[in-house]
Amino acid sequence: MATFELYRRSTIGMCLTETLDEMVSSSTLSPELAIQVLVQFDKSMTEALESQVKSKVSIKGHLHTYRFCDNVWTFILQDALFKNEDTQENV
Repeated sequence: MATFELYRRSTIGMCLTETLDEMVSSSTLSPELAIQVLVQFDKSMTEALESQVKSKVSIKGHLHTYRFCDNVWTFILQDALFKNEDTQENV
């Protein structure tokens, strides 16, 4: 299982990072332990999304740009349509 630091840019990841920074600044937590917490966060988010998310989404649109960097695909779409079981959203 590969883990990525993508989820650190989510709201919960950014709050965790801010809190850990404050704790390191106030010497409540060592920098090494803060890094271990972030690594565990990455692993836990990956495991949770793999095992607990059951919904599927289909995406249609015009592909503007794509790239593969650090084992992660990035797609830039124009006029994208996202569909799941209940709703659809045009972006």
